[in-house]
Parts: sequence; C-alpha cells; structure tokens
Amino acid sequence: MAAITKFILLLAKAFLTFGAPSHRVERQLFAASDKLLIQASFAYIPAAFVRSSGRIALSALNNVHDTYRGVFDDHIAVQDGLYALDRILRAPPLYPLIARCGLAFGCASVICPVAFGGSFIDMWVSGTCACVLQYLGLQAAAKSSVYANVYEISVSIIVSFVARSLSSIPGRLFCYSSISSAGVVLILPGFTILISALELTSRNILCGSVRLIYAIIYTFFLGFGLTIGSDLSILFVNHKHYNSLGVIKSALKADVIHGTFTAHNTSNSMADLSFNGTFGFVNATNSHISRGCYRDPSWPWYRQPFPWWTMFFLVPLYSACSSLSNLQSFRSSRLPIMIIFSCCSYTANKVSNWFLSDKGALAPAAGALVIGLLGNMYSRWSRGTAFTSMVTGVLFLVPSGLAQAGGLTGNYDSSVQQYYSSFTLGLRMIQVAIGVTIGLFVSQSIIFALSPGSSAAEMAF
Repeated sequence: MAAITKFILLLAKAFLTFGAPSHRVERQLFAASDKLLIQASFAYIPAAFVRSSGRIALSALNNVHDTYRGVFDDHIAVQDGLYALDRILRAPPLYPLIARCGLAFGCASVICPVAFGGSFIDMWVSGTCACVLQYLGLQAAAKSSVYANVYEISVSIIVSFVARSLSSIPGRLFCYSSISSAGVVLILPGFTILISALELTSRNILCGSVRLIYAIIYTFFLGFGLTIGSDLSILFVNHKHYNSLGVIKSALKADVIHGTFTAHNTSNSMADLSFNGTFGFVNATNSHISRGCYRDPSWPWYRQPFPWWTMFFLVPLYSACSSLSNLQSFRSSRLPIMIIFSCCSYTANKVSNWFLSDKGALAPAAGALVIGLLGNMYSRWSRGTAFTSMVTGVLFLVPSGLAQAGGLTGNYDSSVQQYYSSFTLGLRMIQVAIGVTIGLFVSQSIIFALSPGSSAAEMAF
C-alpha cells in the first residue's frame, strides 16, 4: 500500500513537472487509483499549479506516460514503476545550456520570416535576442528568485530596445516589428492561456480562471515591456530619426468608422441606397508595407521577405527546433511524427486564413482541428502519446495566429494608445487560444464518435 501511494504521488509530481495538461491529470490519477485498488481524492490548488506547470520536457513526459501506461496495463510492477519515475525526476536536462541557447536562436530566427515577415538580416538579430533571453531564463532567473519576478518584463524591454535602435539606423536596414515579435516568441504565454481555456471548457473553474488571469496580466507586462523598450531607444539613442517613422506609421494606420453610408447622388436612380456596418479607411499610397515592415522592391534579396516556397523547408526546420527546444530527444522515433503533425497544422491554418482572413479565431481552430485529429488517431491506433505528438503543432499556432491577428507590436502616438496596444495583445492571445480550444475539442468529438472505446490511460489535450 505504501508503494502504491508513493507511486501515485510521484506520478502526479512527474506529470506537473514536465508540463502535462493539468485538466487531464486528475482523470489519470483517478484511473490509476482505481486500477491499483486504492481509494484516493485529488484537488487542484491554483497558486501551486500555476507555478508547478513550468517548462515542457517532451522526452521525460513520454517516459512518464510510458511508465504510467505500463503500470496501468499490468506490464510493469508498481515497485518498478516507482523506481522508473524516480529516475526520470532525478535525471538532468536532456541538453546542456549552450545547446538550449542554440535551439532558442534557431526557433526565433526561423519564426521571424515565417510568421512576422522578417528579412534575412532581421532573422539573425531576433535569433541573437532569443539566445540571450534563453540564457537569462536558464541561468539568472533560475538561480535568483528576485530576478525571476521581473524576468519577462526585463527581457522584453531589452529586445524592444535593441529592435528599435537597429530600426532607427538610416536606410531602414532592420524592421522593428519582426525583430521584436520574433525575439520574445519563446516567452509568450500561449500554452498557459490554452491550458486555462481547456480547463474552463472542462468546467474546472477554479484553476482555469486563476491561470487565465495570470496569463492575461503576464501578457500585459510583456506588452508594456515592449513599448517601454521602444520609448527608451527613442529617448536615448536616436530621437531625431523617430520623426521619419511617421511615414510608415501613417501608412499602417486605419481609420475605422461605425455607422451608415448613404449615397446622395440625385442623378442616380439608386440615390437612396445605404449600407450599415463598419468601414475602414487606410492610406493606400504606399504599397511597400509587408506585415508592418517597409520593403522597397529595389532593395537586394537579403532585405526582402522570404518567398513563399521557402516555407517548405523553414516550417519543418522550426518544428524541429521547437520540439528539441522543448527537450525532445533527437534520437527518438517520435520526432518525425511531431514535425509532420506540426507542418500539417501550419498548412491548415494558412489555407483557412486565405478564406477566413477576417475571422481571427477560426483560422487557428482549423489548424487545431487537423492536429487534433492526427494526434488522437495516432494515440488510438498506434499506442503513441497524443499530447507530446501534438504540442509542437499547437504551440506553432500561437505565433502564427498572433501574426495573422496583427502581430505583437503596434505603433502609438499617445499614452492611451500605448496602454491600448498592450491590452490588444492580451485580447489577441485569448482569441487565438479560444480558436485552438474549439478545434481540439471538435477533433476529440469526431474521434470519439468514430472510436468510442476510450482508454483512461491516454493523455491528450
């Protein structure tokens, strides 16, 4: 009995340590307790769970789930499972610090042209910023609880300061929007907001609401850090050059008017024709703006956005870097599955965005529906782990969805617009998370309708 109790406690600790979906943990612990013939009750404590579900470790989580399934199916004794969980929890990180910083460089440098329209020279700057960000997170923030409290806002200020300073260089060599957005992509709370939405949909009101509020406030801090870093650069580095940015800002602005448009041409038989709705007016005199970046057609190739055909190798490259950055073993046979699922998710998201360009939540829902179907079918019919095979593609939907919804950074002319820009970033994160949540639940409904024999040992979103 003592071994069974300790096994369940270590199982809960391992699930939460390596980033398992918390709204599924309670169900799996109850299933393990029933299988091992022990009476147990479990309760979430929001403050503890917000802090305990930290970085995802895919290989370790796969090993934990394999151990859990082995004990559940009576292939492994409880005592052997206990020893296996203890070894997994005591094992050092899969990759050393320098390798993890290199993977962060790869993720940010690739996502810069893929999602935020960066050029060849922009991607190197954003990758360097992400490398520094990762080093500070793994070294300074991990060793100092004082710095950990201000880690996110400090690195967002640094990234935004560097991006704005480089974009102020005469000649417009660098794009502020693409560098700043890609530089902080690793600390976006997209996974936290997604888990909170899934918890609320699963009627886990207590943990879901606490986690959602935490993620929203976190996003506000991130947005304020970006605007503060930009302001500091304008104030101390090159204040005069900021006036020239007005040309780009005016080209990016759109005046939105709600009301009725009525034709007053009395010579026309349709003079009484009127339209009700929302009308947007943009400055169309400058057609060289691409995703918030000015791109002159006469510039050389390394200052232009990447052509569409480069996505065929950039998207798999980002998927591989993202999986390895989340501590997936490069020797694992699951890695190609993660890359394929992520590419399918990105393709569905991109195609749906062509037809639903003004529906911010539906495009991520389409990508989540595809990866949800693939992940659940993989789990049902090949005995794989659905969650770990899906997580790379789901995380890919966050920067893609944010880029389609308007990006992370925005221009502002007053303090009111500055606060509104940070607030808008939080709303975009929620919009993307809701779309992904809908897609994942619809995919689970379809799989359950086709194969109702669900196993309690499965772990999915």
